[in-house]
Amino acid sequence: MKMQKNGVLITIIILISINSFCQQQINLSDKFQNKKIKPVNRSISIYGDQMDAIEMNAANSSGIGIIEDVEFEKGIIEIEFLGENNPGKSFIGIAFNIQNDETYEAIYFRPFNFVAKEQIRRDHMVQYIYHPEFTWRKLRKEKTGEFENEITIPPNPDDWFKAILYIKEKIVEVYVNDLSEPVLIVDRLTSTKSGTIGVWTGFGSSGRFRNLILKK
Repeated sequence: MKMQKNGVLITIIILISINSFCQQQINLSDKFQNKKIKPVNRSISIYGDQMDAIEMNAANSSGIGIIEDVEFEKGIIEIEFLGENNPGKSFIGIAFNIQNDETYEAIYFRPFNFVAKEQIRRDHMVQYIYHPEFTWRKLRKEKTGEFENEITIPPNPDDWFKAILYIKEKIVEVYVNDLSEPVLIVDRLTSTKSGTIGVWTGFGSSGRFRNLILKK
């Protein structure tokens, strides 16, 4: 009986160790302070007095904060975003499979559409892109409704919300907060792979980010 209990204890310890090994919690403000976030078309700073969060300023282009010393190709990305209810001025998300400063996949949100009354705007709450070939404009025109979607129970556009991305070989699934059903499922538009990821904001948009967790 004692040996059996010891065996169970060892199994539990091994499972805990495996889970810890496969999960990586990243403090973005620490990364920033250690110069391990490379800004592309943006400036990055600590967000106010929140020492666990960073902020990217607005500019007339898409911007990335490429996170260095991190390798991630497939698995789960969890991250919290803070955008704003500012129509046309709040596009916030995360880029992955970054090949260079201009070539990457991304999932992003339009918080100002979280409270939109028009259905046509509500249909555009969450978006997948593959830059530079498949921009949101090209996808909306040529593959209408396939790469963006409504969130049935949207977050408050002026509050922090959590996004959970399941990055698979050929598919990406996106969840928000505690919703049990995905808010977006898309086929990835590239077979090229990279382990580089980064925080992302769109044209004319600032954004705030915290609590990044990677699970491989």
